[in-house]
Amino acid sequence: MDAAFTAEQDEIRRTLRDLLTKHGGPGEVRAAVRTTEGHDPALWHRLAQELGLPGLAVAEEYGGAGCTATELALACEETGRALLPSPLLATAVLAAPLITALGTPEQRAELLPRIADGTLTAALAVPGGSMAAALGLTADNRAAAWAGGGRAGGIQAHPDGGGGGGWRLYGEADRVLDGHSAGLLLVAAHAGGYPRSRTLLFLVSAEAEGLARTRLTSMDETRPLARIELRDAPARLLGADDGTDVCGALADTGSRAAAVLAAEAVGAAAGALERTVAYVKEREQFGRAIGSFQAVKHRLADLYVRVEAARSAAYYAAWDPAAGPLALAQALEAARIVAGEAVQLHGGIGFTWEHEAHLYVKRAAADELLFGPVHRLRDHAAGRAGLFGAVTADGPVRGAAV
Repeated sequence: MDAAFTAEQDEIRRTLRDLLTKHGGPGEVRAAVRTTEGHDPALWHRLAQELGLPGLAVAEEYGGAGCTATELALACEETGRALLPSPLLATAVLAAPLITALGTPEQRAELLPRIADGTLTAALAVPGGSMAAALGLTADNRAAAWAGGGRAGGIQAHPDGGGGGGWRLYGEADRVLDGHSAGLLLVAAHAGGYPRSRTLLFLVSAEAEGLARTRLTSMDETRPLARIELRDAPARLLGADDGTDVCGALADTGSRAAAVLAAEAVGAAAGALERTVAYVKEREQFGRAIGSFQAVKHRLADLYVRVEAARSAAYYAAWDPAAGPLALAQALEAARIVAGEAVQLHGGIGFTWEHEAHLYVKRAAADELLFGPVHRLRDHAAGRAGLFGAVTADGPVRGAAV
């Protein structure tokens, strides 16, 4: 295994960092989150048209670059460093792989080129507000609890009766990432009622009748969330209802998404650490820079080790997605600790609204709420590996000798 990055991968990182340094500073981020879209449409257009970010991992036959998860992880590490609000995560990391895995050839040909060139954004809506469980990161997503199975709860799907193969959806989903502005929604819903309940994914247009979208007040404004309400909204089935393993596709997407999310969290942690190091070199106390004090040096050294360890785990997970959930747990933990220490080491200014330190704290906390928490990521990974018990056909047995 050659762990070195190629010249092309290094160029992706360098070009994106240069662009975000000029157009993705704290002032631009604060302005972007106050827009209707929750991000800067002009900057998103540049990222899509000039750098091709949303199409990095889309196959070349659909207008993408045909790259791997590694390139996408490197790109998200840089967007995480700047805390950039953008539809990249919801569209390219969550929605596009599901369309690729489950969509019919006609659906892939219709949707993926528009995603690759940035003209179409998408969002994954799951009932119950548990994105981590739906993606198989913190629990077995084949259990019906996350999707509200049965006769009531969650989102229910039924044929529209028109004979054209259409469907109608009824229900709601909370905490949908970029759900208020996405042009296309991928909605997880139950079909078949109680006796033959099964989870399927459906395509819902942003202009569909019976669809109501409300942007929610979120802890981290750079992660805009929405509530999706469906009242007999027309929808198209993603793929075919032929026994396709939808939960398996969600879990596979979750493992790959975890690797990319880990890289993004590492970028945020690194950004917070870099700003802190720059500050302690300038801030003076008792006639000398506070960064020259041994206690401060030790704290910064510990943070550096955490960031580098999390970065190594994220890069490995980009190569082997099976390690994604554990890498995500390590990266989220590193981001939380580094962001908290950054506020402390900035002193009084770190607690002010005007300073950007609190933005990193909110990103770390919000990501853990949305894709964690850390202890559940690790517990589920340990259970799947049989670390604390024997593994049977029904799953790990707690307390059994290994």
